[in-house]
Formats: sequence, C-alpha cells, structure tokens
Amino acid sequence: MAIAVHSFQWIPPNPTSYLSQNDDGPPGPESPYSFGLYRHLTRDLGFNVKVVIPSSQKSWIGKAYHITETTEGRYYYPREPDGLGETSYVSRPLRDGEIAEWILLDGTPATCANIALHNIFPGKIDLLISGPNFGRNTSAAFSLSSGTIGAALSSSLSKIRSIAVSYGNVERPTPKAYFEPAHNLSARIICYLWNNWGKDPGGVRNGEVDLYNVNVPMIGQLLNDEGMQVHWTFMWRNSYGRLFKGVPAVEPPKLGIQQPEEGSDASKKMDSENTGYDIASVKIGDLAFKFSPDIQDLITPDLSTVPIGSDGWAIGKGFASVSPLRACFAEAGNTPLFSDPDIGTKIIKL
Repeated sequence: MAIAVHSFQWIPPNPTSYLSQNDDGPPGPESPYSFGLYRHLTRDLGFNVKVVIPSSQKSWIGKAYHITETTEGRYYYPREPDGLGETSYVSRPLRDGEIAEWILLDGTPATCANIALHNIFPGKIDLLISGPNFGRNTSAAFSLSSGTIGAALSSSLSKIRSIAVSYGNVERPTPKAYFEPAHNLSARIICYLWNNWGKDPGGVRNGEVDLYNVNVPMIGQLLNDEGMQVHWTFMWRNSYGRLFKGVPAVEPPKLGIQQPEEGSDASKKMDSENTGYDIASVKIGDLAFKFSPDIQDLITPDLSTVPIGSDGWAIGKGFASVSPLRACFAEAGNTPLFSDPDIGTKIIKL
C-alpha cells in the first residue's frame, strides 16, 4: 500500500520542538547525511531542532546504554556547506558562518537520546528524529542491531513520538545529487507521519504507534519528476551468519630481560615481570577477532524469497518504506496460547 506524501500540510503542535539523533556521529565521511536533513528541516520548514548525537561512530550497537562510564560531552558548531565545525567544552555564542549549537556526547545513541530527553531538554521535546543513517535499516537482521533504531526505541520508551530514518546506499559512492531529494522526501514523510500518527492499542503512549522505521533507497528514482513511491511495510524477518573473522596471531616483540635499577621497591617493578615481553603488546594467541560481517545475501537478496510488502521487498523494488513498530520484543503470535482468554491462569508444569 503506497502512501501519498507528495503534497502535505504541516500542522505543528504547540510548542514544537524536535530532537535529532543518529548513530554515525557528527558530519563527516561516516555521517554525510545528518547536516543536510537538519538544514532542510530548520531552514526550509522552520522546525525548531535540537541536536544531541554521539561524538563518534556507533553503528551496530542497538539500544545499548552506557551504565558504568561517566558520559561526557562537548558543544559542536557546524558551518556551511558541509556541517564541519569546532568543538568547545563550554557553550559560547555563534561565530561567523556557524549556524547552530549541537551537543556531542561520548555515549551510545540510546544513551544520548535518554540524556537529551531527561537531562538536557526535559519536557521540551515533541518528536525524536533519529538519522538519517548512513545505510539501510531494513529487515530484522539489520534493525535489531541498529543504533539509529535503538535511539528511537529509547525515546519511545520515554513516551516520545519517534521516527528512525535511514538512507540505503546502493551506488558507491552515492551521487551527491541524490542528497537533497532524499532530505526533501524524508521531511515530507516526517510531516505526514506527525499529522497522521497511527493508533496501536498496545502502544506505550496513549494507544499510539510507538515508533516508525523509514528507509529511503539512494537511487536515481529520487531525481524523477514523479518522485519515489513510499509504501507501508512490515519488517522482513530474516537472519545472518558470520559477523566476525579471525585475526592472525601476532608474535609479541622480545625486549630481553630487564635489570632493575637501584632505588625503591616501586622502581624495581617492571611491566614485563622479567618475561622478556612487553605485556601491553601481547595478543591472546589465536583468540582475536574483528568485525567483518558476511551479509551480502542481506543486501542483495533474491527478491523472489523476500515477502511482498516487507521493508526488504520495498528497498529491493526501489521504493521508500515506512514500518510501524512497537518498542518491545515481539511475542510469538498466531498461537493457541495467545488467543486463549484464560492465558493469565496458565501454569507451566515441569
């Protein structure tokens, strides 16, 4: 089912304030889309957008939180035309060419979202927009690992309307001519969803849909006069295999036996403990692994095996997709157990 988003009327709440999030960090090669969408939302649509994002790349981290570390931050001042800018440990007035003050936190996307909502802008955010992610977040295999969706899940559990946006890179490198049309389409989808937010009796916020997952394929269809079709979709339930590869063991360098110098007991202690090796450089035999996922079948699946109407099907057909999601692990549906009116009295006899 396609969504008509080519013409829309923006009906803002009062007050209107948006929190922008991502899992790719500040503008740069690993985060080429965030500044463009921010500029489109603020300059062209007049959105009041606050930005609190991780200070570095945090992809594939899901909805993890920092719980033992102290999360520290800095202020960031993006400039035209690419969003690159300076950081400061204290807030300061904008300088010539700087367009806004953002906040970078040394934390996960979900950590940033929660801190922004409850510590930095408490009670001031109406909608969280997470993204645009540098790469698709379609199907269960990608979505369950996504920091972009993780931030949206985090905010939806705080009863804030949330939308995760991802741009599926197809051509390498992605032509810059696609950037603005993608930002324009994403903004229209965001406006449409705000004005037509769905109902869900199981939703945590007033019986509403908890969050939406939006995927826009970065392909030539964005440049066509008729635009790109946008479809309601469900999440393709798929799987993956190997995500890590072994790293060859490295023989640590030999330093030779060190002789203790004269002095206190402290000065006689050596990191090598007289083993002849620099402990800091020793690798643990062959137990070394690096993230190197084998996921080509997820990126270019045989479309005949992908369920029609799923997010994986939509991106394969060159359509943008919008999937309503719940902020929970899905129960096993369509079973006699969950249709039994006496489910609350069911006891497992072991």
